[in-house]
Amino acid sequence: MAGLDRLLVHGRVTMALAALLVGACASSPRPAPAPVIVVTPAPRPAPPAASAPARPGADRPPPPVAIATPVRPPPPVTITPLPTPTVPAAVAARFPEPQTTFATPAFEPGRTTFTSNDELGAIVHGLARSAAIGENSSEVAVIPLGASQAGAPIEALAYTRPVPPGSVAGTAISAASAPRRPTVVILAAQHGDEPAGTEALIVLAQELAAGRVGGVLDRVDVVLLPRANPDGAAAFRREAADGTDVNRDHLLLQTPEARAIAELLASFAPLVVLDLHEYPVGGAFTAKFGGVQRFDALLQYATTGNLAPFVTKAAEEWFRQPLLAGLRNAGLSVDWYATASADPADRTLSMGSVAPQVGRNASGLRNAVSLLVETRGGGLGRVDLKRRVQTQLVAATTVLASAAKHADDLTKLRQFVDRETIAFACQGQIVLEAARTPSEYAYAVIDPGSGEIRRLTVNWESALQLRTLKSRARPCGYWLAPEQGEAVRRLRLLGVEVQQIDELGELRAEGYRETGREAVAGGPAANAGGATRLKVQLQPALLDVAAGGFYVSLEQPLAHLVVAALEPETPASFAANGVITDLAGEARILVRPPIRMTPVP
Repeated sequence: MAGLDRLLVHGRVTMALAALLVGACASSPRPAPAPVIVVTPAPRPAPPAASAPARPGADRPPPPVAIATPVRPPPPVTITPLPTPTVPAAVAARFPEPQTTFATPAFEPGRTTFTSNDELGAIVHGLARSAAIGENSSEVAVIPLGASQAGAPIEALAYTRPVPPGSVAGTAISAASAPRRPTVVILAAQHGDEPAGTEALIVLAQELAAGRVGGVLDRVDVVLLPRANPDGAAAFRREAADGTDVNRDHLLLQTPEARAIAELLASFAPLVVLDLHEYPVGGAFTAKFGGVQRFDALLQYATTGNLAPFVTKAAEEWFRQPLLAGLRNAGLSVDWYATASADPADRTLSMGSVAPQVGRNASGLRNAVSLLVETRGGGLGRVDLKRRVQTQLVAATTVLASAAKHADDLTKLRQFVDRETIAFACQGQIVLEAARTPSEYAYAVIDPGSGEIRRLTVNWESALQLRTLKSRARPCGYWLAPEQGEAVRRLRLLGVEVQQIDELGELRAEGYRETGREAVAGGPAANAGGATRLKVQLQPALLDVAAGGFYVSLEQPLAHLVVAALEPETPASFAANGVITDLAGEARILVRPPIRMTPVP
């Protein structure tokens, strides 16, 4: 309760709100699991009209301009042949095909590939022409988010309704949160060789447009991004066209694909983000542990430094617990997300990354409940595709049911956490780097010969309790020199509030002096996390600031995204990756600037 007590001292929240939140987190009943979706085949949608429907909220200020840094010309798209693995009969028996019918191109008779980018576009635009959904009409609109490196459109489909006058949903304090109903964003295919999420979101989009998803749209808006990496999907490869892992580019925003997702999240300020992936089967895991992965789905929520603890609590109690029940009631197996390293001598399973630039964690630093679902599909091609899609659908509909059930609670939670984050400026500590905690875990595998389930006790790197490796006193904000405009553009694209300094002034500050660099596994093209990490020393200073520089305050809801970007020693900092071109061009500000400033549009 330290967070609530600290907030009450600052007078930022009422006792009534605190009691409501604590009670909700502690005793809220679990929602019933969502039903399994069965879709009757429908005629294929007509090609898109010449002009897309108007974007919701078109009267709001336009989003920040695209980053000026040119993208490297992508190599020619080379189609990777789909894998055709041989699955042992005893293993296949553990994953029977569900008796369902899905109306997506991938399930047409004789089909050997997945839904193409052109087919997906036709479906999305066709659904957007659907009109009323239920008694209260929901607008169904295509949200254009730009183009991939090879020029393919990146488009989301939004199911939205106006905020009723006086609704609590219209009172959120975040500048990025324009008055709107609680919003859930579901995205898929950040990795192009993980197709089940896209196929599942096509089915879900059809069901939502037909008004068949249990009154969800009466309580929340829903935004679907079925394919975040169209170039990777076209080539059936994990990365974007330039080799960048999009899912690890949510801080540096090097790729147009990551920038598209950032624009979507900044525009809609969702309370819940669900990210659909597929985990690799066999390979290093089987070589080390002598078995095949047991689970239809692996789950994890955001786990990184500086996360709000009440958001983590809501993710566990309001979402993961119902997900476990929903998946198991549908006859699907589920556990925590974990992977094995490529090192044959390392018999450790590690939960998902704790780095802030990973999509799941970056969304958590937006104070959203951020969830990852990984189905059993990596390396399987089309093997068990129907069961994988069914698993994603059960997960997505369960998350939507939970979000609808807790819509008011989620809105209040967001307001509380936003205020708490603002109140923390200028005091306490920030985490610069955290690590998983070593432990042991009983993990189930399938014996590939007999099909029996065996439980192994494995070394386990847990992301549920983090070890702080490096921390530092929290400043009031950061100063950026006038020539650091590229850093400002990327911060604005993330939705961060930045102010431009209008007059001369003197500020108490700490500058940075580089003392060295250390290697980090992987490089920018592979993980957007930096090939090196900076080491710095702080230098106290009275900073003479001139008009034209910038101030990035931590008195804003996205303060912890700011920390991850601007502290040079974080895992994917702007300074270590050349977005900030000179360490002398940024500083920590230790007092609130008493000078005139103007918000950067």
